[in-house]
Amino acid sequence: MPIANLFPVPSEQDWLNKVEAVLKGATFEKKLVNHTHDGLRIAPLYARKSEAPLVAGANAGKPWLVSARMEHPVAEEAAALACEDLEGGADALALVFASGPSARGYGIRCNTMADLDAALSGVHLDMVDIRLDPAPAGRMHALSMAALVEKRKLNPAQMRLDFGMDPLSSLLLHGTVPWDWPSMADQLGETVRALRQRGFKGPFLTVDLRPCHEAGASEGQELAAGLAQAVLYLRALEANGLTLDAARRAISFIVPLDADQFMGMAKLRALRNLWAKVETACGLTAESLRINAETSWRMMTRRDPYVNILRASVATFAAAVGGADSITVLPFTQSLGLPDDGARRLARNTSLVMMEESNLWRVVDPAAGAGGYEALTQALCEKSWALFKEIEAEGGIVASLLAGKLQARIAKTRSARMRAAASRKQPLTGTSEFANLSEVAPRVLDVVLSTHEASKARIEIAAPIAEGLRIEPLLSSRLSEPFEALRDRADAVLEKTGQRPQVTLLTIGELTDHAARLALVRNFFEIGGFDVVVSQKLPNTTTLVCLIGSDAAYAEEGSDHAAQCCAAGNTVWLAGRPAELESALQQAGVSRFVYAGCDVVEALTAAHIQIAER
Repeated sequence: MPIANLFPVPSEQDWLNKVEAVLKGATFEKKLVNHTHDGLRIAPLYARKSEAPLVAGANAGKPWLVSARMEHPVAEEAAALACEDLEGGADALALVFASGPSARGYGIRCNTMADLDAALSGVHLDMVDIRLDPAPAGRMHALSMAALVEKRKLNPAQMRLDFGMDPLSSLLLHGTVPWDWPSMADQLGETVRALRQRGFKGPFLTVDLRPCHEAGASEGQELAAGLAQAVLYLRALEANGLTLDAARRAISFIVPLDADQFMGMAKLRALRNLWAKVETACGLTAESLRINAETSWRMMTRRDPYVNILRASVATFAAAVGGADSITVLPFTQSLGLPDDGARRLARNTSLVMMEESNLWRVVDPAAGAGGYEALTQALCEKSWALFKEIEAEGGIVASLLAGKLQARIAKTRSARMRAAASRKQPLTGTSEFANLSEVAPRVLDVVLSTHEASKARIEIAAPIAEGLRIEPLLSSRLSEPFEALRDRADAVLEKTGQRPQVTLLTIGELTDHAARLALVRNFFEIGGFDVVVSQKLPNTTTLVCLIGSDAAYAEEGSDHAAQCCAAGNTVWLAGRPAELESALQQAGVSRFVYAGCDVVEALTAAHIQIAER
């Protein structure tokens, strides 16, 4: 436009000059550049990458599948909830079986085809997409589903069915499986051949990234482990008579996405690029793989669970624009128990609103050419491929797991991730920030198994035909669990005594001088479940006292106040970290300093212990 020509076009250096002026001597890298847990650099500004290729799935330009989890352990209830989900807008079902990696104490109890038939009563199998979630008895579930299709006289070739066999996910979760790998590989190959001969198209095998994700792995570690697992399955199928072309079409992926929108999109795009590289290395022309996205269990919280709706919305957006073929949104009460119909409806609608009102599916790979997304995708591809080659050099994923090498790398990342959460570098709204002590937990389904159902809950697995595999399992957990343990501890005191453990914030000087610090420290103690009392006078009873004032007030009166509190029998903490005053304040009785970046979980645990000892 002519008017645009009236303005000079700024260069990147012009922008950097402006930034340096604002930083006033601070380091650009330290202030404005972040790094992922893989060490990938995230800059604040990127140039456009022109003529970037699209990274899209086979269904690009079409709506994704809205998938709902079937996980009620009572068959009749599972069927009713599934029908309600389908009537409410879902067009795919994920059948979560008991003892599977994502069942978490629930799941469909299925030992026979009849059990599966009862759980799917009223569901027209030929009208919806069905995905069997990985479970220890995955082969049995796959064969039961095939038998059910034939019992209902449906055409296997027309079924949209992902059989979801994934024995390695069970190994990662439980640490043991009753077969060695060669035996499992032969069994998988035999089952896939049998299902193909019966007319089913697949996919038949699933590569589930959730166990690594929930153990705290980085995005690069997730993708590397997934690639190693997929290559292992490719080799197993080829060794059992399938062509590589047929083998690669037999495999799908389950990818968890958290509330990091940028890395979520980059993870999906990187996975497609990496899989294309594997296909090319096999001498094949690259085709799109099937990606089933699911919002992350790791990011969910039990406290202030309504914030989970926002987290799931961000993850769903990332999955949608990142090109997922199906999206399963975990209901916001998933971490509290079995979600009711209201929570399930919200989960469905999270996906439906983005699809039907925001029309996100109409743009194929909207990240293409965007400098930030392209840079993250490329960096993640390079990191993941390097980690994948490391696993292969160790003898493949099974050998790496047997030696504990993959687990050790993930454990190191997990520790860093937990430290970031504990110090609130990675804040969890409603849990590690802005706690609501008067919250009322939302409703979940009260599931009590009858004696009959409990007897059916035993999962029958074929007798082992070899010694089996035994590894150090990956530990699934949510980031919020340490904070939730603190709140549970405070709630137990409230239930026993009628009052929460109490902390007194003793202010020094004018409120206007330390109002921000007071708000921060109140929030600090409330996330541990403490009842906070703000006062300018010493408490009448011995308790934990935290002094709050400006640094100037600490210099003038801090030591005197600390000494008086100690003389009265109180434990004394202080808000802030005035380096030049620390020694004098400690000598006066201050035992701990509360400041931004400290280990919040460790400090609040110490507070609970000190108050309990009084």
